[in-house]
Amino acid sequence: MSKASAILALSGGVGGAKLARGLSALVPGAALGVVANIGDDFDHLGLRICPDIDSLLYRLSGHNDEERGWGRSGETWNFMSALAELGGETWFRLGDRDLSLHIERTRRLQEGKTLSEVTAHFATRYGISARILPVSDDSSPTTVLTESGEIPFQHYFVREQCRPKVFGLRFESALHARVSESVCDFLNAGVEAIVICPSNPFISIDPILAIGGFTERLRETHAPIVAVSPIVKGTALKGPAAKMLNELGYACSATGVAKHYAQFVDGMIIDEADSDLVCDIEAMGIPVAARPSIMKTDADMARLAEDTLAFARNLKRRGH
Repeated sequence: MSKASAILALSGGVGGAKLARGLSALVPGAALGVVANIGDDFDHLGLRICPDIDSLLYRLSGHNDEERGWGRSGETWNFMSALAELGGETWFRLGDRDLSLHIERTRRLQEGKTLSEVTAHFATRYGISARILPVSDDSSPTTVLTESGEIPFQHYFVREQCRPKVFGLRFESALHARVSESVCDFLNAGVEAIVICPSNPFISIDPILAIGGFTERLRETHAPIVAVSPIVKGTALKGPAAKMLNELGYACSATGVAKHYAQFVDGMIIDEADSDLVCDIEAMGIPVAARPSIMKTDADMARLAEDTLAFARNLKRRGH
């Protein structure tokens, strides 16, 4: 697999965007396609919010806030302070600079542009050469099934801070949503490998795979599918993945992640600290490599991307 080979990555928010940035250092320009989760998208204060797409836009453009780990750098919060004075909803924080993205996205969508078209425009304006590809231009919101009842994803994730116990997830329009033309065009051009970024398997990757026909399109490529575990030594690097693994009946480890992906992936990257789990995962029929996977710097991101692509180079599709 040469550096110029086309690579498709599947990404949620923060963790996935980090590996996407690493891949962008190795895969030139539009040869990298990053399929973005849209299950987190929702309407708030009259605006269309797309958190995972925005995480990719900010990380790949270098606008990400490194201190907070999310959102845009140089952010201010005057809008939220003024909104609080009026008694408005402030549980979902929108920074002043971030707000411009949501306003312009909403305006363009209302003019009849697709989410793919709007996202491509923003990527160009931010100087991003990789392709950020919403998995669908249709709406497919995630609903979380909890002990407190059915909760829209952002209410569970942000307002409730992931506290309720989770029993399952429902992807509202997945059976009716169609894979976006931008994703189909990228796949039709041919890809050498498919990388599942270290995003939450349940709330970031599953909503992508649930879009009608998407999994079948991936299998048609004959490209090896490699998943990078978001769990290191039983701990999620970001978000509620560890909590959800436990609640949904999986081991809270890279082994649990492997079990969830077992029927889909051709190989896995786990952290070197979990090398004692290699035999357990290989017993599931999944080739595995233990590599440093914690990404704190751009160099870390590029190293993990290089390790992942090198591993994929030697994989074959299971059953082919």
